[in-house]
Amino acid sequence: MVAGFLRKTLDPGLRRDDPSREHGRPGAVDSCEIHHSAYQSPYQSAYPSQHRRCQSNAAGPSIVIPAQAGIQRLLPRRLPASLTKLWRFLLPVFLLVLQLMAVSASARDFAPVTPDKHLSFPRDFGAHPDFRTEWWYATGWLQTSDGKPLGFQVTFFRSATEHDRANPSRFAPTQLIVAHAALSDPALGRLQHDQKISRVGFGLAGAGVTDTDLKLGRWQMRRDSSGSYRVSLPARDFTLELSMTPTQPLLLQGTLGYSRKGPKPEQASYYYSEPQLQVSGIVTRQGKPQKVSGSAWLDHEWSSTVLDPQAVGWDWVGANLDDGSALMAFRIRRADGSTLWQHAMLRERSGRQRQFGGDAVHFSPQRQWKSPRTNASYPVQLELQVGTERWRLTPLQDDQELDSRQSTGAVYWEGAVTLERDGRRAGRGYLELTGYQKALKL
Repeated sequence: MVAGFLRKTLDPGLRRDDPSREHGRPGAVDSCEIHHSAYQSPYQSAYPSQHRRCQSNAAGPSIVIPAQAGIQRLLPRRLPASLTKLWRFLLPVFLLVLQLMAVSASARDFAPVTPDKHLSFPRDFGAHPDFRTEWWYATGWLQTSDGKPLGFQVTFFRSATEHDRANPSRFAPTQLIVAHAALSDPALGRLQHDQKISRVGFGLAGAGVTDTDLKLGRWQMRRDSSGSYRVSLPARDFTLELSMTPTQPLLLQGTLGYSRKGPKPEQASYYYSEPQLQVSGIVTRQGKPQKVSGSAWLDHEWSSTVLDPQAVGWDWVGANLDDGSALMAFRIRRADGSTLWQHAMLRERSGRQRQFGGDAVHFSPQRQWKSPRTNASYPVQLELQVGTERWRLTPLQDDQELDSRQSTGAVYWEGAVTLERDGRRAGRGYLELTGYQKALKL
């Protein structure tokens, strides 16, 4: 489960071929960019403050064409001044409404999640572009060569937008790639994180469909023929070069990978995990590389409809237990804090799997932490009960809030936690808390 997917849409009109372009004619307009002096709309419409800067394919300076020039041609020629001003104000609004209607009319139908599908590998390690949202999510605990603990998160998101896939423009954002990276270090007392977003294409961003092969600029995560994952990620404050090697079989969540997220059957995702990954590599900060080793958990999930309208967010934990077991549990919350849906999976080292739902799963907050930046209050320490077993979850550090408003639009808490049972350490994992700053919109 990953937070905040996807509220920001890139503007397809920022760069595009001009329809009046005529190659080879001296002085012809070659390409145009839209510029706004103030508000930037997610759709390119004719605002009075908007200009189109066009580059000529012939020698000479670029030209600037006022965007309202097109509107001028639509104005009645003889109107009182007051009505002309009103018309100039209403016409851009009218054109924007038409554009929104056109987008709605051409909205894509996304593939549904149904319980009769059987996951097939290695194909399902790859991307599923017919579904609306998808993410590959790796979290884990690392130990430096001098014995200090670190937590890390690497997440790649793929989002299919409602833009018509038949659009021939190479700039049409039919698919977006978003990535988050974070490092938790108690010595700093805060989360170091970075984020990126781009439309698919031009060799800059993409998600392979035959196996895990994710790229966003220089950020990459790939699965090789041995099943190991290679992460290469130069972030703003750190660089991760990690290898994650499986030690256990895949864990299909829910019913053979069909994972319910609400009371309706369509509120579901396809979801599998790879727990107990063995990690080795290098973390570089301030130009100083450090060898690290540890364990990780990887989730891969895709869907077109996930959350019920009553849902505001979720609490999720994935943990590698010290005895070799794997624990996953989540609950979907309503605005009043009550539980709309919950589920847990516990796989023992022997391979025996047990699933729990309803009253057999309880998240009980024990301590809150309030963010000094967003004023959101998170239950960073809690007690988790699954069946007859109880674990106490304690964070590596309180401040593990990730502000992704520049990419997914969400603020959430994503942090390394230690699990204790009967006063003794039982495992390590990651806890995700979404919808506490405001309701989460997928």
